[in-house]
Parts: sequence; C-alpha cells; structure tokens
Amino acid sequence: MRLIKRILLLAIIVIVAAASIVIGQGYQMYLDAVEEISVEEKAAEIMEKEHYTTYDELPETYIKAIIAAEDRRFLYHRGFDIISTARAAWRNIKSKEIVEGGSTITQQLGRIMYFSQEKKYSRKVAEVLVAGRIEELYEKEKILELYVNTIYFGSGYYSVYDACMGYFGKAPSEMNDYECTMLAGIPNAPSVYSPDVNPTLAEQRRQQVLVCMAEAGYIEPGEIE
Repeated sequence: MRLIKRILLLAIIVIVAAASIVIGQGYQMYLDAVEEISVEEKAAEIMEKEHYTTYDELPETYIKAIIAAEDRRFLYHRGFDIISTARAAWRNIKSKEIVEGGSTITQQLGRIMYFSQEKKYSRKVAEVLVAGRIEELYEKEKILELYVNTIYFGSGYYSVYDACMGYFGKAPSEMNDYECTMLAGIPNAPSVYSPDVNPTLAEQRRQQVLVCMAEAGYIEPGEIE
C-alpha cells in the first residue's frame, strides 16, 4: 500500500511538472506573438480586407447557425469554455465522428491570427491567452465579425463574402435560411463539407447544424424539416 501511494505521488509530481513546462512554453509563445504584432494591429489588418463583411450584414439565421454549430456558449464565456469543451468531446465520442469542435470561436480566431494548425499543448495554451486578450478588447459582435472574415470555407474561400459569392453567387446579406445553415456547417471540416467537393456530406452536415440550432433553442425541433 505504501509503495502504491509513493507511485501515485510520483505520478502527480511528474504530471504537475510537465503541465508547468507546457504552460510556461505557451505563455512565452503568447508573449512572443503579441509583442511582434498586437491583437489590435492584427484585427485592423483583417478589417482592411477587400469585401470585409460587417456583423450587420450577416443574416440572423447565419449568426445563430454558426454559434450553434461552432460555439454554443459563445455569448457567455470569456474566450475559453470548459463546459463546451467537455460537451463537444462527449458528443464526438457518442457520434463516433467529429460533429462539434472543442475550441471556442474566440480561440479559433486567435489561432488563425497568430498560430499554425500544429497540434501542441503549448500552442493551445497560447491560443487560450490570445483569446482572453481578444475578449478584453472587443464585444462579441466584433469577435464574430472578425471570425467569419478569416475562417476557411473550403474550395479556396477564406472569408464569408468569398464563400457566399463562390457557392451561391450572392453577398452574405442575401443568403436564405438554407444557404445560411449550409455555410455554417462548412468550417468544421472545410475539405470534407465543401458543397463543391462533397454535396452529399455538405447536406448531412447542414442537417447536423439544424439539430445544433434546435438544441441551442434557436429553432423548434419540428422546424428542422
């Protein structure tokens, strides 16, 4: 029994030490990133993009769909949401596929602004710290606005405007409900859910978005059809 306790204590010490190293590396990565170019400057660069789409130009259905699909508690957290992360992991386990991402919208924005897609725990720490800084600086409407102007929608489209024009031949403000829910599902896996590449999978993903909207209380379950 005493040996088991010593082993457990040693394991805890090793885990704490490893976590401390990862957190320290992530914090340094965050400092290096924002010292090279501030969050405000990064946001200004995004807003200077051609055909930048403002929050007021986004249909209400699209706003609800993207929040329901990507970050259901977006309006309530401050950049990192342990509840949503745990729920997403559980949904993915039950579905045996990735139907919901673990990162918040703000984290995804921070990653796009500063970091690569390399999956490292230290990068995740840095991403969370950037997300916290973004939340300090901007209201939720502006964060969502920046997000949809930077995320990848598949088929070479890197903004909501380009995706709308490429897939539907219209500006974001002109999207109907079907198009809103279709577009909201693509960022989860752009190469998979692009309507140009896999129209059947894109429609299946759109149905998942509708279910997410119903679960979030944006629509009644009977409205899905």
